[in-house]
Amino acid sequence: MSAALKRDYQICDCEEIGRGRFGTVFKCVSRSTGDSFAVKSIDKSLTAGASLDAQCLLTEPKALALVSPHPHLVQLRATYEDDSHLHIVTDLCPNSDLHALILANGGAFPERDARSIFAQLMTAVSHCHRKGVIHRDVKPDNVLFDSWNSVRLADFGSAAVVAGAEAAAGVVGTPYYVAPEVLSGWEYGEKVDVWSCGVVLYIMLAGFPPFYGETAVEIFDAVLRANLRFPTRVFGSVSPAAKDLLRRMLCKDVYRRFSAEQVLSGIHG
Repeated sequence: MSAALKRDYQICDCEEIGRGRFGTVFKCVSRSTGDSFAVKSIDKSLTAGASLDAQCLLTEPKALALVSPHPHLVQLRATYEDDSHLHIVTDLCPNSDLHALILANGGAFPERDARSIFAQLMTAVSHCHRKGVIHRDVKPDNVLFDSWNSVRLADFGSAAVVAGAEAAAGVVGTPYYVAPEVLSGWEYGEKVDVWSCGVVLYIMLAGFPPFYGETAVEIFDAVLRANLRFPTRVFGSVSPAAKDLLRRMLCKDVYRRFSAEQVLSGIHG
């Protein structure tokens, strides 16, 4: 492990926070202030031969640096590198993530509660897009809550940094949340995040995803069909405005799909 990292932070190896394809997240404590943070240690050898993954490895700290600071994003604090690992120190969010909250809730949220969480999420996503960053893996697992129960969007390991009218490419993301244009094999833009956020909102309101399948292939087929439905037994108490917003976010036609700014206007309008 990086000598500089160990000099600046005490790594709490017994407090694993999370684990991904390329690394593990542990709690760490600043030796100078005593404040707690999270450190993501990414094994560089695991990306060998995978060009897109290797690119993501280098992009994560760059994306975090571009979007930090922001009250609804996990902030980059420091980066360290040694021969085998890249270490990224970020804010620690000690409370649960949205995925765990949905499970604990046993299903759908009241619309008022879902709106509060969703507005904070969209504020974060809109900020990312203004900075030229596409998250590409917005899902409940990556929506964290800090010490004040404020939303913090995390994990920029799949992010793309684009400039101006540039587009991103590559199949990146999580099956239930990935946008149709990502699966098509063509280039795509920031509105893939809007689609993913729409899926998150739908799940918060319904307790299940809008496009379902038993396997990844079945899920992808359902996403490509984009047949959006609002079962009355679940959505009977959901406002017409919320359902209309979902239609505009989970719209297969990218040109008609709302931007993050338009979604924010819809929430506050």
